[in-house]
Amino acid sequence: MRLLALTLLLLSGPQGKKWAEMDYGPFMTQSFETEAKDVTCKGIRIRLGPEGASMLFDADLLRWSAGWLKSSLDWKSVVFDGSHGTHPKVLGAPLFSNPKLPGFGVPKDPRPLPYGPLPNARYRGLYLHGDRVIVAYTVGVVRVLESAGLEGGRLTRTIEVGGSEEALQFQVCDGPTPVACAGADLDRSDPPHVRLRIGARPVPARVKIAYGSEEVPSAPEALEPLTHGGAPRWSARIETRGIPAAEDETPFVVEALPLPAGNPWHSWMRPSGFDFFSDPTRAAVCTWSGDVWTVAGIGTRPESLVWQRIATGLFQPLGLKIVRDRIYVTCRDQIARLHDLNGDGEIDFVECFNGDAQVTEHFHEFAMGLQTDAAGNFYYAKAARHALPAVVPQHGTLIRVSPDGSRSDIVCNGFRAPNGVGVGPAGELVASDQEGHWTPANRINLLREGGFYGNKGSYLGGRDPETYDPPIVWLHPKVDRSPAEQLWVTGDGWGPLKGSLLSTSYGTGALFLVPYEVVDGVPQGCAVPLPLKFPTGILRGRFHPRDGQLYVCGLVGWSTDCAQEGGFYRVRYTGRPILRPIRMHVEAGVVELTFPEPLDRTSVEDLEGWSARQWNYRWTEQYGSKNYKVSQPERQGEDEVAIDKVTLRGDRTAVLSIPDLRPVMTMEISYSLAAADARRAAGKLHLTINRVPR
Repeated sequence: MRLLALTLLLLSGPQGKKWAEMDYGPFMTQSFETEAKDVTCKGIRIRLGPEGASMLFDADLLRWSAGWLKSSLDWKSVVFDGSHGTHPKVLGAPLFSNPKLPGFGVPKDPRPLPYGPLPNARYRGLYLHGDRVIVAYTVGVVRVLESAGLEGGRLTRTIEVGGSEEALQFQVCDGPTPVACAGADLDRSDPPHVRLRIGARPVPARVKIAYGSEEVPSAPEALEPLTHGGAPRWSARIETRGIPAAEDETPFVVEALPLPAGNPWHSWMRPSGFDFFSDPTRAAVCTWSGDVWTVAGIGTRPESLVWQRIATGLFQPLGLKIVRDRIYVTCRDQIARLHDLNGDGEIDFVECFNGDAQVTEHFHEFAMGLQTDAAGNFYYAKAARHALPAVVPQHGTLIRVSPDGSRSDIVCNGFRAPNGVGVGPAGELVASDQEGHWTPANRINLLREGGFYGNKGSYLGGRDPETYDPPIVWLHPKVDRSPAEQLWVTGDGWGPLKGSLLSTSYGTGALFLVPYEVVDGVPQGCAVPLPLKFPTGILRGRFHPRDGQLYVCGLVGWSTDCAQEGGFYRVRYTGRPILRPIRMHVEAGVVELTFPEPLDRTSVEDLEGWSARQWNYRWTEQYGSKNYKVSQPERQGEDEVAIDKVTLRGDRTAVLSIPDLRPVMTMEISYSLAAADARRAAGKLHLTINRVPR
């Protein structure tokens, strides 16, 4: 094993066109645009040779969209050059193409909407054997393997079909492309379509199609032997060294776990999800550009991290979960389950664990986060289209997938851009959303089955809701311009915060504590910034099962204050005092804030140390909202909140008496006080009150 010793920090930003310099491996998955603006929404572009020889497989329609002897990409996409409303376009004249119809059977699309998988056939995944890619799918109960190739200046398509009681028909190409077949006859009776018919038989059949001449190709090879793993593609291991944090007087320190930024494949290291194996010194990390890496050595001292690239070419992964040491990845087109079939550490089978995802042409509909509940169900969030009505039922929803991956359902909707999902210790579901159309400010939501969370651009099925489920807390974009995923503090590693809800911030590279309560079935709470700052936007977090500390990862795409393109960190609790409110409670005329440390009574009860102001937002189709006065709802602005007195109950709870306390979307409370040991604490929190008990 080659070991590349690199102790590198990330560069502050992209240098050159990193997206074009990266080696994406034998295949790349995106929504690819071809001639005449045909978009293959779940497109798998398979690399076949020099000068861009490639073929494009459609994992929804199970067709080969097109094939090229020479091609290139224009590299336009939100994941590449950051452009909005674009797709990577395959440049070059195709040798062959096929209509946007199923790749087998009767040439008619049976789907009620032209998105998502076919009802009677399923993409199963793809196998890798060295640089060979073998696509697997089923038609009814019949298993099919296909492999694209390049032989003697011709594109080839080898098909291996299991035994079947019925004949099968495959679409080969349209138009005047010269084409020939070994192992079966081509049907040219319905021009311009060229089709292949394989008769009923009890044993497997193999055929090979060649595009580019009418000379019969060589005999088709067996594909099944190529589905057990092959030679490794990424043999190098890359070493980085953890960077210990200097101890200071703060309750938390951040320790960088450097990424393999200087890798031989120019892989663009923008982490978008991670999880730990049963051996907690190992983790798997996915990147937005389509990679999955493993990292070993976490928590060792000194911390020498060894990174291995194990998978490539996935469709914008934004979530990862490990279940029984098997890696699951939320991609835009599927939840993928990754298999190492021959024990060399690299992935040989990218299984489509669940392919119900309805991918449209829109750039904004990210699939984000991946968590499981106690029953083994998987959860991820799917964004809506930007400033446009929904096209498919999954737009703007939280999606639940059964433990075996065989089915999915929609838990709730009304989301615009929910950046991940959290699952609590009692099965609670929580997700953030981003300011925009029908979303007047950022939200952190406690979710319920059938809930609607405000965005009328999500799929409503003809409904026009007059109201929405309120969030735990509204976050003004000046507080957090883009909240990401939430998680609960597990274990004892974070002392008094055990059981608390945290919210990561992509927009500011920060971390918030989110104390909340539920009154009459309605949540309400506040966002309390913790004394932490990261150089990159934080997307995902998990608590380590052994050391009990928080690990986070993130990246920079757009709409963030951060500059570093990616990072992976440990956030360690030092045991020093956390002088921040960790619990809240609202009663008639009262807001209670509980701190984890004993407080100084004189400083707490000094009204000079407290102030508050409040405002509401307007729920409209406009992007975001101005602040509106609570006292005069038609006027823009904010109201000062009169705090009559503050008393210290016990030695940790500040009780704020507010005679005119009423429901409000945002109340900003500022405090300056001292702990019992004379340590000073000053800060702000943002509170949402949905119910005032009477």
